[in-house]
Amino acid sequence: MTKLIKTYTACLVIMFGVFILQSCDKNFEEINTNPNAVSTVVPQFVFTKAQYDGASNMLPLFLGHMQYTTSYNDVAGFGSKYVTNQSSQTAAAFSRAYPNEINEIGIVIKAVKDDAGKVNMLAAAKIWRVYCFSRLTDLYGDIPYFQAGLGYDSTLYKPAYDPQKDIYANLLAELESAVQIFDASKTTFGTSDLMYGGNIDKWKKFAYSLMLRLGMRMTKVDAALARTWVTKAIAGGVIMQDGDIAKIAYIGTGQDINKNPLVFNLWNSDYIAQNGSTNTEGGKYQDVFINYLKSTKDPRLPVFSVVWVNGAPSTDTAIQKGMPATFINIKPSNFVTYSEPNPKTVLLMGSPLLLYTAAESYFLLAEAALRGWYTGATASSLYRNGIEAAMRQWAIIAGSAGEIATTDINNYVANNSLNTGGTFDQQMQQIYTQFWVSIFPDGQEVFATFRRTGYPALVPNNYPGNATGGKFFRRGLYPLSEQNLNAESYKAAVSRQGSDEFLTRIWWDK
Repeated sequence: MTKLIKTYTACLVIMFGVFILQSCDKNFEEINTNPNAVSTVVPQFVFTKAQYDGASNMLPLFLGHMQYTTSYNDVAGFGSKYVTNQSSQTAAAFSRAYPNEINEIGIVIKAVKDDAGKVNMLAAAKIWRVYCFSRLTDLYGDIPYFQAGLGYDSTLYKPAYDPQKDIYANLLAELESAVQIFDASKTTFGTSDLMYGGNIDKWKKFAYSLMLRLGMRMTKVDAALARTWVTKAIAGGVIMQDGDIAKIAYIGTGQDINKNPLVFNLWNSDYIAQNGSTNTEGGKYQDVFINYLKSTKDPRLPVFSVVWVNGAPSTDTAIQKGMPATFINIKPSNFVTYSEPNPKTVLLMGSPLLLYTAAESYFLLAEAALRGWYTGATASSLYRNGIEAAMRQWAIIAGSAGEIATTDINNYVANNSLNTGGTFDQQMQQIYTQFWVSIFPDGQEVFATFRRTGYPALVPNNYPGNATGGKFFRRGLYPLSEQNLNAESYKAAVSRQGSDEFLTRIWWDK
């Protein structure tokens, strides 16, 4: 009986196996096809994702590095204290960029580049690619560029790193060529374009504004070339009106991708409790930032800052107080009395993320005027326009909670005018100290101008055991994975640029 059962069972298994194989073979393709997938690229969809990913790929640690914020402990990582065991945080932007926005925008360009009816999509995609790569190279210097994103197309999985000088030359050339191929008679990304809804004129202004930004980066490494590109940008027309500001809108609810990414990070890393006391990473505004706002009677102080009093946020300017960066792993007993971001403005989850503002253009133009590269207005008037635009933009970010009265703006401008009788360096200090306040909370962009100009004149926090020896770091570290997975290219970059260390200066940082 046992033998018969075993034989019968074996026959059933064989028969069942044959049935399964026949069934699988019969419907294999249908069963293994994802009904929600598409066989061809829809460039509009991928472009939207590339915008989301490119805008969100920022490092909040620069809020600490540029002394807007600080923390009493090490949890906040590589911000105002340069904690050695948290130094790998600086590699995050590199790690995220290539599989996300760099890859995505490459897919878009490949999908539209040979279609004459999609030249506007190609132009916008190229400009967005410049934005993404410029942010990346400004953090690390030499990076994979010309061979980047070719894994799918060419099975090139170990791209070479390119010299930043060559990257910049191509980024600027791409901007110049992109604006020339726009055609008002052709289709655009339309509503798939989160920034401008397909508005060609605004994309051109964004491109020329990026050209102005990148041109100014080169003032110390090649002043003649910098002037050439700055002059081209000005002639083309840069962002100078509030309605042309480059921004990504968010709704603040639903999936996390719908939320302002910088606010989302701040909210979850520190301020989610909303009581001023149990801040997750021990963060507050730094005294350097708050003290400057108070000393100049800046009307943005109550817009930026609150102190929690009896469980409620107060914008009373008299009690605003920044926390020193010198606390070491000991929570101060008066922690709740220190200022932190205003939940109705800076921490508004549905607020737009501003990527390039009219204020930035005005401050860069003020420098150009000082250098004699721009004669369309005086440095003094451009500086004033920059301050005014920076104050107005908080109404764009936060609505009525961010509005600053015109009389307050006028009083501030009158009391903080540019010292036209001062030296070039003294005026540069005024311009870029205002830039520091006006571009907040984009600490990453301020980090770039700080390295180039030296302003604002911040003093580094010499935290015991820090990774920089008490100096401001100059670049982010490459991810450790590059040493293992792309070792030959990594070594070539380090040999050319300098050690993969925080104090190694990138090409334009002289």
